Formats: sequence, structure tokens, C-alpha cells
Amino acid sequence: MGFVVILKIGNITREVNFTCLFTKSCKSERIIPSHHLYTAQFGKKVAVLDYVDPSPRGTKWGLGGTCVNVGCIPKKLMHQAALLGHSVRDAQHYGWNIPRRISHDWSVMAKGVQNYVKSLNWGHRLQLQDKKVKYFNLKGSFVDAHTIRGVAKGNKETLLTTDHIVLATGGRPRYPREVSGAEEFGITSDDIFWLKRSPGKTLVVGASYVSLECAGFLTGLGLDATVMIRSIPLRGFDQQMANLVTSHMEASGTQFLKKCSPTRVKKLDNGRLRVMWKYGDSSKEKSDEFDTVMWAVGRAPDTAALKLDRVGVKTNPETGKIIVDSAEVTSIPHIFAIGDITEGRPELTPTAIASGKLLARRLFGLSSELMDYDNVPTAVFTPLEYGSVGISEEDAVHRYGPDNIEVYHAFYKPLEFVVAERDATQCYIKMVCLREKDQQILGLHFIGPNAGEVIQGFALGIK
Repeated sequence: MGFVVILKIGNITREVNFTCLFTKSCKSERIIPSHHLYTAQFGKKVAVLDYVDPSPRGTKWGLGGTCVNVGCIPKKLMHQAALLGHSVRDAQHYGWNIPRRISHDWSVMAKGVQNYVKSLNWGHRLQLQDKKVKYFNLKGSFVDAHTIRGVAKGNKETLLTTDHIVLATGGRPRYPREVSGAEEFGITSDDIFWLKRSPGKTLVVGASYVSLECAGFLTGLGLDATVMIRSIPLRGFDQQMANLVTSHMEASGTQFLKKCSPTRVKKLDNGRLRVMWKYGDSSKEKSDEFDTVMWAVGRAPDTAALKLDRVGVKTNPETGKIIVDSAEVTSIPHIFAIGDITEGRPELTPTAIASGKLLARRLFGLSSELMDYDNVPTAVFTPLEYGSVGISEEDAVHRYGPDNIEVYHAFYKPLEFVVAERDATQCYIKMVCLREKDQQILGLHFIGPNAGEVIQGFALGIK
């Protein structure tokens, strides 16, 4: 089937008979050039709805999802900018004549990063056009199980009818609603990569990888950065490794407020932000002034606008994420979901890309292969990177008992650190194994330069 008829009824345009319709908003983890185009390669008529609600600060972006616009790509580039600063300082130990004082121009970096992101937006549009994927810059919601209503600016509506629907709307950062002034005066990862001017002295609230990565590159760029953590860093990751990561950040100049919770944010007459917080269970408040407050306290699935209740797509009432089976099928047989909006799936770009491609093949009977979500490697791009694959030591103890696991570990000093006399006290590798028989490897954890690249090859071996 293809889209063969366009009907206009007043302010409503009706396009009917798509084979497959992909609905996304701000995030599909860079799966635009994968499963939409992949499906179109099979000769099917495919459409994609894409729409970005501006952040509370007014930030908006183009086609490509979170990874391209406000995630992996700009984050990795700003991380690289910070690493270059370290390399410049190291260079004097290798004979380069470096000025005693070096500085960084945020606006130059931001322009370069943002221009590259915009080039990717344009490239994705061209790919869709080249593969004859129908693109709609519309905000989608269900009318019934086979019909999506897309709303454009000016409230012009388009109704699209299709055989299959794939939901890939991803997530958006949460704001702590209990903190007065949080949304009014704070920013999130939706905003920081699109700032044209330096954020200055910054408080990053949260213990997630987003929080630590952003605070890390801000410090590396010469800015005053503080991380406020209520409980533990990098929840879900190996905690020994997480503590090594934060210890290195502290040694590198990032400040930490541990066991603290913000209570209020107030804008002062001088334009700065006064943040009040409490330590632990204490009722006594402390405060400090910052130029920018960034919230990194988690993400929520961006599904509210879809009106899932109209068609009976089931979600987890606690997380709001869509419940799918091993084939990415929701509670409605012809409606599928992939990426960050799905319950129990890793929130990683490569898994969304791979699952989208496999789904496209299964949809049209070309394969029965399912996505393997076990032992997917991941990396945290803090100043000293952390890469891992498999489970943490804590998870291994919980699953198999402390007497049934063996841990092999070592500190090491990278050759790159020797001449420059860099601190290597947190460079560390750990392998978690079963104690019996052939000592099956359960998890591998690596902290050091280029950990994101190092861990990739080991992932295949652990699989």
C-alpha cells in the first residue's frame, strides 16, 4: 500500500494508505537515517512525523533526535574541546612553547558545534528525500489504532492512515517540580549545547552520567563547575568505578556537594541565581550564587502528547514507558515502540539503531531476528572516561552471591601520562567473573583515556 489520496476538509488534510508510519518528537536516538530509510529500501511507502516542543528556555532544534542535537554528538564534541585543553597544557612537557596563560572562547566552540549539528539535520532531510520517505514536521497523536493526527504551527491538522505504526519519541529531561524556581530559572541538557555565551559559574544538579559529563567538560573548559548529589553517583553502574570517576573529577577541579538537595532558586537583581539547599536531613539551609543552574535529575518518556490511552497502548504506570515484548510489539499488534520510551531497554543510541533496523526487516517478513539487549557496551564521557560491558560487581554479588564471584583488577598508568606527569591514581581496570569452572566473564570495567573506544572490542568477546 502507498499514500495514494490526499483529501482536504476545511483546515484538515487527510493523507491515507501508508505502509508504515514512524512517530517521533524530540528523540529517537539518531534512528532517522536507519530504520525509516531501511524500511523504505524494501519498497514500502513510509512516512515519519517529527516535531520538537521547545524547552522551557525556548531551545529548539532540527531533525535527528536527541543524540544528534542535544546528546551524544554535541556532548562528545565539547568533551573533546575540554580534552584538547589538557593536551595543550601537556604539550610543554614535550618541548612545545605554550603561553603561561591559555584561555577558551565558548562562542567559537559553540558556533562550530552547532553548525556541525545543523549540517547533520540537513543531511537527514536529504536522506529521507533520497529514499522517498514522506516527512512531516507535525506533532502526532492517535485518533484511532490506524490513524494519526499531526498538528502543525497554526493548528493546521493532517490525518494519516497507516498499516503499521512505530513509536520512537524518546525522552525529555525532568525538572524537580518540588524546587521553587527550578523550571523558571534553570536549564537542562536540552539547552546547554545551544548556549551562545559561556554559562559561567555553573551548578549541575544530579548524579547521572549527563550531570557528570557536563560538569566534567565545563571544568575542562576552565569554568567553575559544582555538582550537587543527593545520594550516589552513576546509579546502576559499578559503584567502585563511579567513585573513582568522581574522585578524578574532584582532583581536576570539579566541586561536589554531596548528600545535598536543592530547595529554592531565586534570581537576584544582578542577574545571578541564588540556590538554597539542605544537607541530608538537616533543616538548616545553605546557599551560594551561580550564573547557571543545570538540572540533570533524570529523563521522562515523551509520550503524553501521543494519547496512547485512546488506542490501549499499555505503559508502566510508574515510569510512563511503553511495555513491549521481545519483538518491540506493544499491547496493540500493529503498533511498535523502540528506543528510550520502551520499558526495560538500555537508553543508548546504538541499541535504538539496531533495534529499528531489525524491526524493519521483521515487519515485512525478511527476517525473524530479534534485538539482543544483553551485555551492550556503554561509556561515560567524563574527563577520565569510563567504559563498561556486562554487569557491575554489585549486580554479580546480588545474582550469584559473594562467594561465587572472582574479581580481577589492576591500577595502571597510561604511557601518555608519564612525560606530562599526569595523575593516574584513578586509571583502573576490573573484570568480574564467576568463580567456578571456566570463570565466565560477567562484566568488564575500564577507566582511562579513550575508554569508550577501548571497551568496544571486548564487548564481542563477552557476548
